[in-house]
Amino acid sequence: MKLSNLFANLTDASLLPDTDILSVTESSTTANPRSVFVCIQGAIHDGHRYAPDAYARGCRVFVAEQTLDLPEDACVIPVLDTRQTLATLACRLYGNPSHRMHLIGITGTKGKTTTARLLMHILNQHGIPCGYIGTNGISYVNVQIPTKNTTPDALTLQEALSKMLAAGVSTAILEVSSQALLQHRADGTRFQTVLFTNLSPDHIGKHEHPDMESYLACKRRLFAEFGAESVIYNTDDPAATYMLDGTSASRRISCSTRGAKADFLANDVSLLRNEQALGVSFTVQSKRETLPCFVPLLGSANAENALLALVTAHEIFGISLQNAVKSLSLASVAGRSEWIPLPNGACVVIDYAHNAVSLRQLLSTLREYRPKRLIALFGSVGGRSQMRRRELGAVAAELCDLAILTSDNPGNESPDIIIEEIAEAFRSYDTPFLKIADRAEAIRKAVELTRAGDILVLAGKGHEAYQLIGDEKVPFCERGLVAEAIKSSLLSNKK
Repeated sequence: MKLSNLFANLTDASLLPDTDILSVTESSTTANPRSVFVCIQGAIHDGHRYAPDAYARGCRVFVAEQTLDLPEDACVIPVLDTRQTLATLACRLYGNPSHRMHLIGITGTKGKTTTARLLMHILNQHGIPCGYIGTNGISYVNVQIPTKNTTPDALTLQEALSKMLAAGVSTAILEVSSQALLQHRADGTRFQTVLFTNLSPDHIGKHEHPDMESYLACKRRLFAEFGAESVIYNTDDPAATYMLDGTSASRRISCSTRGAKADFLANDVSLLRNEQALGVSFTVQSKRETLPCFVPLLGSANAENALLALVTAHEIFGISLQNAVKSLSLASVAGRSEWIPLPNGACVVIDYAHNAVSLRQLLSTLREYRPKRLIALFGSVGGRSQMRRRELGAVAAELCDLAILTSDNPGNESPDIIIEEIAEAFRSYDTPFLKIADRAEAIRKAVELTRAGDILVLAGKGHEAYQLIGDEKVPFCERGLVAEAIKSSLLSNKK
């Protein structure tokens, strides 16, 4: 693409060199003579400092918010916000893929991943090839790519959508995080349908949102600024009214699991546990029909997620409620209340719950299944606040019969220090706990300690197949470790 076309309406194109551009990058390590280097100010690193490195690699076109000390042959394009500019450039570079597909955006504090994966499952089951971008990575056809963030950076996002189109996938679901909206990662993207799950305090801190008002306002951007034609929302949440304020969507479809006035209802929500299944059942009711529904996912909250997925499949894609319900009975979501039975009559639940709100909801839900003992194994991510750790500890101490404190993704922090900060919360409770810094060792010990009727929760990692230790992502699969522990236990029993 000609540089002048890439920057049309962003700057005076007549002042730009007649250069062919092959790539846009925010990393100096991938800059080259045919790239544009965009200087991004991050929480830790400032891209402006790396402009000389990009220049040394042959790059001559730069986008910056600050003055750059570069040789005269460098073309520096000043802008007010490099993140917004990066998003615009990414859309143009990849041919605005979202304008040629049905893109569904889902936001909310909890339920984004589950709702997205359930909807993707229904659509694929009914011959509508569907792609997915979110916490569980990038998925379409036979492609599975891990991602660093729930909503990837603008370049990764637009490239993924472009590749989906090239693979014949013209429907995609995107989890849209508040951080992504704050950092303009999805700017320029066109959503046809947007969904709202729920809202509660989260991601508020030094490197995230300064306060709840910022968090709310960023979430609302998805509904007010991206021109979606249809909005499907959980009317039970008080924030729904605020989210919908200002939207120009011609279709607004409401859902409720609490008997509120809504277009679609999930009634008679109940939990089911036996040797074959662990999940939630309910009846889905529209103005025309009422149908029984079972979803093999834990807890009443998944009735809300399932209802949003059912309604979207039915109202937006014309799939009958009966067929959508049938598809959900066979659905699963990796790392979201993933259930593994143990030979001794206990079971393991793998879940991504990694903050106090989600851990409380998970453990409270599991209490409703009446386990003999509820055992929770968890840690906390490095680089986060001590308050988050104490809150996690307090929830576990209140709701568990036994806690095993271990590592999550410690990064550059000492796992032992993180564990000690979690353990502080247990001083006000009588709940027993163990401290085992090595998460693999902790999982083996936890499985060994289970007895018939127990539920063991492995919280915090969920779908992740790695641990972040220092600056390195070390391969780590909790399902595999549980399988190994089961095998070891069976061998021991034979002896």
